Amino acid sequence: MNKVYASAREALKDVVADGQTIAVGGFGLCGIPEALIAALRDSGVKNLTCISNNAGVDDFGLGKLLSSRQIRKMIASYVGENKEFARQYLAGELELEFTPQGTLAEKLRAGGAGIPAFFTPTGVGTVVAEGKEVREFDGRQYLMERSLVPDVSLVKADTADRSGNLVFRKTARNFNPDVAVAGKVTIVEVEKLVELGDLDPDSVHLPGIYVNRIVVNAHPEKRIEQRTLRSA
Repeated sequence: MNKVYASAREALKDVVADGQTIAVGGFGLCGIPEALIAALRDSGVKNLTCISNNAGVDDFGLGKLLSSRQIRKMIASYVGENKEFARQYLAGELELEFTPQGTLAEKLRAGGAGIPAFFTPTGVGTVVAEGKEVREFDGRQYLMERSLVPDVSLVKADTADRSGNLVFRKTARNFNPDVAVAGKVTIVEVEKLVELGDLDPDSVHLPGIYVNRIVVNAHPEKRIEQRTLRSA
C-alpha cells in the first residue's frame, strides 16, 4: 500500500471533514506539522475540536486555524502566547477543555492502547475535577479521566521510510508519538523519506503500523516562539 502523498493537501483529501476531532503534535512551535496545519486551514473545514499541547501563536501553528475561525473547541494544557485565543475564549467564542500536561499525554497514549479511561491524582480538588468521578485508592483520591481517540492525527517526524516507520528528532518528538498512536487516521509530515531497509530497526521510534499517510516537507520554517539574544 502506498502511504506517500504528493502534497499536504492531497494527504488530507477525503479524510478531514467539518466537526471532527483532530489531534496535532508539537510543543509550542517545536515539532509541529507546519504544512499539514496550513493545508487543514486551506481545506476550509470548520467546527473542529483540536487536541494539542497548546494553540501555537497568533499567525503560526494552530493560530492559523484560530484566525480563520475553524476551531470550535480546544483541548490543551497551555494557552499562552496567543492573543487571538485569549480574545475568542474570553468572548465566549471558543470552548476550552483545560487539561494538565501529563494527563493530556496519558489521555492520548491510553486512547491509542484501547484503554477507555484511567485514574490519576492530578487535578483532585481543582477546577479540573469538576464533573468527574473521584475514587479513593489506598487512602488517596484520584480522578477518572476519559481517554482521547481523535478522528485524525497530524504528526511531525524527521524521517520516515515508505512503510511509515518514524524517527523523531530530539525534543521535536514531544507529543508526536502519543498523538500518532491515538488517531483513527494518522497523517505524518516528514523532512526526509528513505527507502525500506534504510532505517536501522533499533533507531525506529514509532512503527509504521500507526501511520496511514505520509507527506514530505523538506524545508519547514521551524519558527521560534520567542527569540532571546544575549546583549553584547
